[in-house]
Amino acid sequence: MIKRSFDVVLSIIALIILSPLLFIIAIAIKRDSQGPVLFIQERVGKNNKDFNIYKFRTMYVASQTKGLLTLGNHDSRITKIGYFLRRYKIDEFPQLINILIGDMSFVGPRPELRHYVNFYNQEDHIIFTVRPGITSLASLKYRNEVELLAAYEDPESYFINTIIPDKLKLNKEYIKKQNLFYDLKLIIITITKVWTK
Repeated sequence: MIKRSFDVVLSIIALIILSPLLFIIAIAIKRDSQGPVLFIQERVGKNNKDFNIYKFRTMYVASQTKGLLTLGNHDSRITKIGYFLRRYKIDEFPQLINILIGDMSFVGPRPELRHYVNFYNQEDHIIFTVRPGITSLASLKYRNEVELLAAYEDPESYFINTIIPDKLKLNKEYIKKQNLFYDLKLIIITITKVWTK
């Protein structure tokens, strides 16, 4: 209850403060390429239920037909404004709406596509006992995941067989440690790492 109250209050404050910036970003996206401002994708959340995650669109329309994984910061599917939004994780800002309506939390395991959740074993489903988050131990470790994947000949296989198991291990570690102060620590670390890279 305390964590949920924290999420609601902080997301409302953030949406109010950031609203002028969000409006400017929306205009920039529309001017940069054709398509909607938001990218809406189905992810797996708490209780293993699907929900729609919101992001600013950083790719050209229909880019997902060319693969689910983004390979490197210079993936040709990424728009000009998209490079900037991704670099500073600004494309994640619309997830404040997901937090406000209860789909997500500020801190928790990053919500995955159902395609990749199908590779989880039964023990891994413990991560569905908490709301997914914008940041986590795993997302901090793999904040440069797209560059990492670009270095492999078979990035899909590396993601499934190496990155997913390690992310699950870190997510389980978070679930054991989670509390409000730990969440605040991860939020501060996330902001520091994103804006100083």
